[in-house]
Amino acid sequence: MGFLRLFTRHKPKIKLQLPKKDGFSGWVKCKQCEEMIHANELQENIDCCPKCDYHYRIPVDRRLRLLADANSHKELFTNILPTDPLNFSDSQPYQERLLSAQKKTRRKEAIWVGTSLLHGMPISLGILDFSFMGGSMGSVVGEKLTLLIEHALSNRLPLVIVSASGGARMQESTLSLMQMAKTSAALSQLHEAAIPYISVLTNPTTGGVTASFASLGDIVIAEPDALIGFAGPRVVEQTIGQTLPPRAQRSEFLLEKGMLDLIVRRGQLKEKIHVFLQFLSGRG
Repeated sequence: MGFLRLFTRHKPKIKLQLPKKDGFSGWVKCKQCEEMIHANELQENIDCCPKCDYHYRIPVDRRLRLLADANSHKELFTNILPTDPLNFSDSQPYQERLLSAQKKTRRKEAIWVGTSLLHGMPISLGILDFSFMGGSMGSVVGEKLTLLIEHALSNRLPLVIVSASGGARMQESTLSLMQMAKTSAALSQLHEAAIPYISVLTNPTTGGVTASFASLGDIVIAEPDALIGFAGPRVVEQTIGQTLPPRAQRSEFLLEKGMLDLIVRRGQLKEKIHVFLQFLSGRG
C-alpha cells in the first residue's frame, strides 16, 4: 500500500472562472491605432481616443450636450414625418427600412432641428444622425432643414448645422435630389440677410449633403480625420482611372486644398463656434 501511495499523484482541482454573460469587460480596441482603451475613458474624452485622438461618431443627444447650453434646446417641426411616395422596394421595402431605423434610433428621421443657446447666444441648430439610414437626406430631412433656415431668417438667429451623412436617400430618387437645390436656395436668402451660418462636417460627410448645404457655410469647420467628399475614394478611382493621393478626402488634405476653413477637435468645437458667431454677428 505504501508503494502505491508513493507513486500516486493527486491532481489538484482547478476552479474554472466563467466569463460574464455579456462578455464585455469594458475594454475596446481603437479602430485607428488599435490600442486598448477603456469605455469609461473613451466616454470621458468625448468619444475621442485618448491615445491617437480618433474621433468616433456620436449620437444626436450627445452632440446636443456638447454644443447646447444645459436644458436650452427645443426641437422644432416634429410633426413632419417620412412617407413612401414611390412605394420603393429593393432587398427590403422602404417602409420597413424606415420602421427599422426608427426603432433602432428612437427617432422619426435622420435629423434633429431646433433652437438652443450656445454660451448664452440663441442659435438655430441642425444635427444629422448617421445611425438613421446613414444620415441620408430624403424629403423630410430637406424640408426640416429648409424650415430651420427659414426660422433662422425670420428670427435673425445664427445657424449651425452639423453634418454626418452618406448623401441623398436613394429610396426617394429624384425627390431626395431636389432637397439639394431647396436647401441651397434657402441658404442664399440667409446669406443675403447677412445672418451667419456655420457648417460643421464630421465623419463621414459625403454625397448630396456635401454637394449642397454642408459646403455653403460662411465658415466650414471639420473634425479631425473626417471623410469628406461627393463619392467614396474607391468610386472616384474607378471613375478617373487613377490612384488618389494618400489620405485624399480626409479633413487635413481638404484643409490644405482650401475646401475647409479649419479643423477643430471636438472638445474645442463649442468655444470656436461661439467665437466665430460673435465675430460674424458684429459682437466680437
